[in-house]
Amino acid sequence: MVAIGQIIHAMKHVEAAIGIIQETSVEMDRAGTAELNGTAAMTNARPSKFLRDLWAKLSVRGHDYFPGSYSQLTFNIFLGRGGSQITDLQTRSSSRIKVTKDTEGDETFIKIFGDDSAIQKAKELIDELTVDKAPRAPPTPVYETPKEPAQSVQEWDSKTTSFYDYLKECDARIEAEWNALPPIIKNFYQEHPEVTAMTEEEVEAFRLENNNIVVDRTFQTENSRPVPKPVKTFEHAFHNYPEILDEIRKAGFEKPSPIQSQCWPVLLSGEDLIGIAQTGTGKTLGFLLPALIHIDGQTVPREERGGPAVLIMAPTRELALQIDKEVKKYFYRNISSVCVYGGGARKEQIDVVSRGVDIVIATPGRMNDLNQAGHLNVRSVTYVVLDEADRMLDMGFEPQIRKVMYSLRPTKQCIMTSATWPPGVRRLADSYMKDPIQIYVGSLDLAATHSVTQTIQLIEENDKEQAFMDFIYNMGPDDKVIVFCGTKAKADYLSVECVCKNIICASLHGNRDQSDREQAVQDIGDGTVRILIATDVASRGLDIDDITHVLNYDFPKNIEEYVHRVGRTGRAGKTGESISYVTKSDWAQAAELVKILEEAQQFVPEEIYSMASRYEAMKERKERAGESVGRKPRFGGGRRY
Repeated sequence: MVAIGQIIHAMKHVEAAIGIIQETSVEMDRAGTAELNGTAAMTNARPSKFLRDLWAKLSVRGHDYFPGSYSQLTFNIFLGRGGSQITDLQTRSSSRIKVTKDTEGDETFIKIFGDDSAIQKAKELIDELTVDKAPRAPPTPVYETPKEPAQSVQEWDSKTTSFYDYLKECDARIEAEWNALPPIIKNFYQEHPEVTAMTEEEVEAFRLENNNIVVDRTFQTENSRPVPKPVKTFEHAFHNYPEILDEIRKAGFEKPSPIQSQCWPVLLSGEDLIGIAQTGTGKTLGFLLPALIHIDGQTVPREERGGPAVLIMAPTRELALQIDKEVKKYFYRNISSVCVYGGGARKEQIDVVSRGVDIVIATPGRMNDLNQAGHLNVRSVTYVVLDEADRMLDMGFEPQIRKVMYSLRPTKQCIMTSATWPPGVRRLADSYMKDPIQIYVGSLDLAATHSVTQTIQLIEENDKEQAFMDFIYNMGPDDKVIVFCGTKAKADYLSVECVCKNIICASLHGNRDQSDREQAVQDIGDGTVRILIATDVASRGLDIDDITHVLNYDFPKNIEEYVHRVGRTGRAGKTGESISYVTKSDWAQAAELVKILEEAQQFVPEEIYSMASRYEAMKERKERAGESVGRKPRFGGGRRY
């Protein structure tokens, strides 16, 4: 079935596929001939491997084709790291080998120079490398998961059937397979009488008062259903689910956050949802509680599903672990969850998944790994969440996301959350969501949370460390701070400086062991330490309610990260303060920073306005001169503000 799906989706996008094949044929696994000093020599290649390699290229381009596990390209194996194989071949054969840019269809040509014996020796060595001799990974333990019976695949007979009729037949067969699965129950919502009684004027007034909630159909059609009205209380949303209400009361919440008040009716009604709001606004609980009801409400008993019902993908390990922690706070019908992520013990994760869970929280890379290896049966997934989709795309996870999404049922319920609404997120929504409802709180423009006081401190680079120490020594007994650094080395340096001065702190960045990272998050959360020094790995995913301060030791390279850093404080209805050290070298972000500060009605230093003006003037000068803005000169110096 995989091979059929591969052919179908490749043909559906044949123009894009042909363009990419032409661009990348040099990198295909030598599925054709090689010109050896003017003499053509055939090499063997399997069509399925060619398709897998094609998928690798198509997925990078963001096209939604078929999923397929692709190994290291044979052609790359022939080249070796940094061309080491070619160097070795030339030495062993006493010849000179040149890889040309000439291609013909799927064929790539090389040339060999030397006497007859050297050429013959080189041909033999190349044949040994390219004729299905790619090194194979060592066998790994197989953890079985229930799978559907394999469907017989009927090969295309070109003499009796047109290829397009064959593709149409295959498409129908795949659709029949999906349709044969038990139906998905999505609608669990019964509108509370008090909500039903709300007039349109009352609904609009409520949305305006609650951070200007805006609700709309992203891709409006004539058959679109009306958007559900918002709820004002937890009882309005979950009056039919007393166990959920009990768990909410135990957590101590007083009323739904703005995005929760609108997204709960939407999700409980079975609609696809795009939720756009800043960090710390309750998006996680917004999709989590409907997920619990969705799991318990399906017709197939949980022990017979063969896999999870809910899949939540998040960009970082920290965010995935934070979501898993939230799931475990709410005890409902013995629903279980597991968090799988790169850097964790893969075998242990496979063991847990194979025993059966209801919710899988995963980073895209590890999720794609387990899916492609067959360790995780995703045919049972009926509710999927892409949390912080904009961040996942920024981190380059779009190919992995698309491969996983292709393996899921077309009729699944799909939720995407994001802090912004860039083109990449819109493209994903268009690909995998059916008539989604878009909810955004505040504005679609980038904005920092208004519960945080933002302070900008103009400073010289050499004065940062003393300013940092002054801040630490003046912290109150109940203060907690996350200090953001631009590099891992800087984070380590500040941590060591604190230790040398008998200041207790924790550090968090990508080079630390996973156990150390988890311990750092736990320590700052439970108050063991009050200072966390981190890189941007902590700018999303850390949900610690009592963080009072964020200190940007190094100003981030893009304004989106600034917004997410600031969002680590002022959470769950509390207030916070952010302090940012800004140097002259940060002038490229000055204009965007001015917009953020003005939107939140914060004080903007005159120096920031001046930096923004100088940078814009510099850009105009360079554009008039035809120079590239931001490119460093190769020689000489010059002052950068």
